[in-house]
Amino acid sequence: MRKNVLVLGAGMVSRPLVRYLLDQPDFTVTMASRTVSKAERIINCHPDGKAISLNVDDEEKMEELVSKADITVSLLPYTYHVKVADMCINHKKHLVTTSYVSDEMRSLDTKARDSDVLLLNECGLDPGIDHMSAMRIIHNIEAKGGKVVSFRSTTGALPSHEANNNPFGYKFSWAPRGVLLASKNPSKWLQNGKIVSYPGEQLFENYTIQDVPGVGSFENYPNRDSVPYKEIYGLKDAHTVYRGTFRMTGWCETMRKIVALGWLSENPLKDFSGKTYADVTRKLIGAAQDENLSNATANYLNIEGYSTVIKRLEWLGLFDNIKLPDDKDNPLDYLNVLTINKMILDDNERDMVVMHHEFIAKYPSKKEYITSTLVDYGILNNDSAIARTVGLPAAMAVKMILNNNITETGVHIPVIPEIYNPILNELETMNIKFIEKTKNLSS
Repeated sequence: MRKNVLVLGAGMVSRPLVRYLLDQPDFTVTMASRTVSKAERIINCHPDGKAISLNVDDEEKMEELVSKADITVSLLPYTYHVKVADMCINHKKHLVTTSYVSDEMRSLDTKARDSDVLLLNECGLDPGIDHMSAMRIIHNIEAKGGKVVSFRSTTGALPSHEANNNPFGYKFSWAPRGVLLASKNPSKWLQNGKIVSYPGEQLFENYTIQDVPGVGSFENYPNRDSVPYKEIYGLKDAHTVYRGTFRMTGWCETMRKIVALGWLSENPLKDFSGKTYADVTRKLIGAAQDENLSNATANYLNIEGYSTVIKRLEWLGLFDNIKLPDDKDNPLDYLNVLTINKMILDDNERDMVVMHHEFIAKYPSKKEYITSTLVDYGILNNDSAIARTVGLPAAMAVKMILNNNITETGVHIPVIPEIYNPILNELETMNIKFIEKTKNLSS
């Protein structure tokens, strides 16, 4: 009997997921997107695929699609996931997302269990592969009689070194607005038994330089709230629990200054129609029209005019008389348009995913330092590394659910062996694999 998968959204990470599912026997895929041409390019005339137009605000049509599918994959912005989840529960259909579990999603757990529905979230890269690979090592340590006393995990979606040819050291291989919004997140983690926390505007003040052997040295800054992972991962003996993000060196200082300038504000600017990026910067720092904008910005930020931060802002175009987009009205969305134009990964360039776990495991007679590192590169003129590592785990989970290899119900993330082992094993066959190293710390 054929199974129908509904995929909502046709964004930058959707292609590997859809093509994987179309390669499965007895699966059909319906891809629904506001821009149907994107879905059509991904389906590429496959006989088991169908692309249709869908406005996400058309709840009646969306619910009809959910009711006719055996499972739904939501690649929509996370704000729509709960609405989709409710529809799945009402029609007793399973759901897979690659997004973090929100409080609203978590509140659907009992309702989903009562309807025998699985709402599997965080089944992408980060979150996703990070959970699966960490839990496999944690469970292995515990099986050998050890306990994890320190856990650090950091992931970066970056341009490959040969494609690192702009002064920001970054290119967007997924939605730029999401990257900019994440730059406003507060941070919290457990360090040597004490909780450390900072508000969003101080996120980029708390970075370290970390060398990942064989890959390079990166800035490492905290990723959201790491403290709940002590319980989620069962790390009852851990005195350090930290999750971070990798960026090329120079990113954190520059983004901290962009925050200080107010360029990540979502508050609308009045009467800015027809004005320029330079006009916005002048407005944000209160500079006079006849002032040299570069120097005025340096003075506002209390940095030297020749600093690399100023050079990066100049390169990006924040001092230029580039006309603002007519369909936007706030600094963050103006900046989003600029970064799309200046910092998108070209088709003939590769991106790079780096994930690096660090564990200190304590056994009755020894202590070990364990690292587990994933490095994956995009395929030239094909799928990016971020698309592969986000889309493929979700697609594999869909296959397992439809083949009844996953029978859990309720709200879940992939932290149990029945989910993570098959996915990690299959990813290894695609050369998406971790290299583990162990060092004895007993002395």
